[in-house]
Amino acid sequence: MTDTPQHSPRPLRVLAAMSGGVDSAVAAARAAEAGHDVTGVHLALSADPQSFRTGARGCCTIEDSRDARRAADVIGIPFYVWDLADRFREDVVEDFVAEYEAGRTPNPCLRCNEKIKFAALLDKALALGFDAVCTGHYAKIVEHADGGRELHRASDAAKDQSYVLGVLDEKQLAHALFPLGDTVTTKDEIRAEAERRGLTVARKPDSHDICFIADGDTQGFLARRLGTAEGEIVDEAGNRLGTHEGAYGFTIGQRKGLRIGTPAADGKPRYVLDISPVNNTVTVGPAEALDVSALTAIRPRWCGTAPAGPGTYTAQLRAHGGETEVTAEAGAGELTVTFAEPVRGVAPGQAIVLYDGTRVVGSATIASTTRATTGV
Repeated sequence: MTDTPQHSPRPLRVLAAMSGGVDSAVAAARAAEAGHDVTGVHLALSADPQSFRTGARGCCTIEDSRDARRAADVIGIPFYVWDLADRFREDVVEDFVAEYEAGRTPNPCLRCNEKIKFAALLDKALALGFDAVCTGHYAKIVEHADGGRELHRASDAAKDQSYVLGVLDEKQLAHALFPLGDTVTTKDEIRAEAERRGLTVARKPDSHDICFIADGDTQGFLARRLGTAEGEIVDEAGNRLGTHEGAYGFTIGQRKGLRIGTPAADGKPRYVLDISPVNNTVTVGPAEALDVSALTAIRPRWCGTAPAGPGTYTAQLRAHGGETEVTAEAGAGELTVTFAEPVRGVAPGQAIVLYDGTRVVGSATIASTTRATTGV
């Protein structure tokens, strides 16, 4: 059995998700150049889009829609705008708010890939007779001789986005195209390619932070949605150190913005160790108290067949984080993971993505952790 990068032997009817940025525009152009019958679509995800972005923040604006349309015109493909604002609000935005309210730290990009781009969008594409959805993600699909597919890291490790695609299952992978993942291409080279193709988005800034919080003020966004509720900041012994205006405004491992008036006895910085929405309390302590030796994750999703029995993998815990060696075993609706060496800053609500070499095995949502120093 041979493994090769994804190259379809026949032209496909492809729906290219075009955000209005350079990556998705070049991906659509490459798909069309490969001989596929490509149609571009921009997803209107905001019920009240702004006329213009704020620098590199935000997306899904009127400006982005126009940029995507201009790119489709240059490529020479049909273009449509699909309104998925209600679905996005329910599956991504409301989920984001609910997770923070429950004291967890969600990743909305994973949820969007799972619920919008490769669920709502893909379902509609297949119903309309399309064979695949194409996006500008940097990841690679490897196809076996028997037709089975695997998701792998992009050839350019610096641009790899396989972490946020770890929620895709076998069916979704069968209908996905990632034209940017097969070649070792820097962002500057992608921009240069866009210029050669006459795409005006060649120098458009990348979108950063959370797309539906255009000003980048996550705490302000949550405060507007959840209101303020004064609570206590305490140390591990329960001693009151300060107050806050809402536990949802903190994340595990946070150091800045704690506003603690009393310095620690050892003079060292303190970090958020625990967030309790039940009593609206934030617990802080020393950095070493953040060390985690194991975790339990729920809602596992496998990029293929679920692994049988315990196995040794590497794990990635955040979109731009490194890998760490783990032993993991899938159970009934959950995943238990033990780290070879303790790791820090692991928060419930985050995704853990397992890798076997460059292959994405699957992902799950962290539910609880075991501290290395206390065993709880």
